[in-house]
Amino acid sequence: MFCRQLSRILFFVSIVVLWGCVTVPPPNEEYTLAKVAIDSAKAVQSARYSPGYWHQAEEYFRRAKILYAEREFDEARNFFINARLAAEKAENSARLLRQKNGDVL
Repeated sequence: MFCRQLSRILFFVSIVVLWGCVTVPPPNEEYTLAKVAIDSAKAVQSARYSPGYWHQAEEYFRRAKILYAEREFDEARNFFINARLAAEKAENSARLLRQKNGDVL
């Protein structure tokens, strides 16, 4: 009886230990998409026309790169996604404002 319980406990502990060894793959696609979105937002002068979204995108991207370097891939993925979304909003907002003002894009 005791051996059976001990073997079950050891089995459970080994599963938990092995589960902790599973690694998250690096968010390379999210990194690339965020970088492209930020470059596109920069091209339409989002820092000037949509500073709120622009600074938010920059901050998310900065944090994501730090987490990526520290191999915190799951958290980095979320920040890259947020950076992409904020950069897209900045770009769209800047394009809309520039179009309303009659600026050539």
